[in-house]
Amino acid sequence: MDNVVPDTGAGGAADKAFTSVPIEITVSVGRARPLVRDLLKLEEGSVLALDKRVDDPVDLYVGDRLIGTGVLEITETGEKQGQLSVRLVEVHDFGSAS
Repeated sequence: MDNVVPDTGAGGAADKAFTSVPIEITVSVGRARPLVRDLLKLEEGSVLALDKRVDDPVDLYVGDRLIGTGVLEITETGEKQGQLSVRLVEVHDFGSAS
């Protein structure tokens, strides 16, 4: 048996170790599709228009897997005040094959 983690049931040591592993979530706010010649002209201060508006929903990914949808907000209270945040409006079913 290679790299087999025993099933210790809910709340077991293996579950606790697994759930404490950090993951990176990527928030996709839009895409730009400039021509190569236009991309080569970009410099500091240039504006690259995206295919979405500020109020449009954003997609959340873990790797290349879409896990949910959210809306951008500015955190208004606490130590993270003024920080850009995402409020989840839909969480996708992790058990689905898509």
